[in-house]
Amino acid sequence: MKYIVMIQARCGSSRLPSKVLKDLSGKPELQWVVERVQRSKRIDEVMVLTSIKKNNLPLIRLCTEMGIRTFIGSEEDVLDRYYQAAKLLQPEYVIRVTADCPLFDWRYLDLAVEQMNPDTDYMAELTESFPDGLDIEILKFSALKKAWKEARLSSEREHVTLYIRNHPELFVIQNLECPIAGIGEKRWTLDEAEDYELISRIYHHFLSKGKEDFITEDILAYLNTHPELETINQKYARNEGLARSIANDKTLETED
Repeated sequence: MKYIVMIQARCGSSRLPSKVLKDLSGKPELQWVVERVQRSKRIDEVMVLTSIKKNNLPLIRLCTEMGIRTFIGSEEDVLDRYYQAAKLLQPEYVIRVTADCPLFDWRYLDLAVEQMNPDTDYMAELTESFPDGLDIEILKFSALKKAWKEARLSSEREHVTLYIRNHPELFVIQNLECPIAGIGEKRWTLDEAEDYELISRIYHHFLSKGKEDFITEDILAYLNTHPELETINQKYARNEGLARSIANDKTLETED
């Protein structure tokens, strides 16, 4: 197996509980994420990674119904969750997607795979040129293993690729630039109630026209004619969860 997409999902979000199971035009949000990722032509498999908490049982049941492989691992040490799942399947590359991205554009995943250099250990949108919610990260299994063995900060265990970003001297890192300029400030992720309102309106618009395979350009065109929609969630900053993790950082002891 060369490319496996691992979607990080859980039901314990403090800001918007069970957001991955919230209804979006007749389907759970997580199902839309999985189906949009599956449109990629470059990947071998999509699987969902969740944690051992009991409140994730409905999520696991949904994945079973969809026929999606599910891995259950650590709640707080998400880096360990990714490594243990990847160790079982031994892919050459792990592609990290989070379940709060229901507007995920599979074409950019294919673009990333095509542009990634053979010697690159880690590729991501380092310049944040994509809207928040179109996040893609690709890392070699060998880089994931190194990060798992060496990361000691709690923030680096919670945020899977932070150790790699913090140590560019140890890895070959490549930026993925959005082919559409000037849209990096847009917020299309699902973390707050206002995000859900915006995304629900986008889904309703396209699904009412029978169009499930809407892409970034379609969303931009719709928002261009309804600019008031983008004010719904504009008060929230990007990567607030990461900022909180770093503010509360501590050094951990881990086992090899």
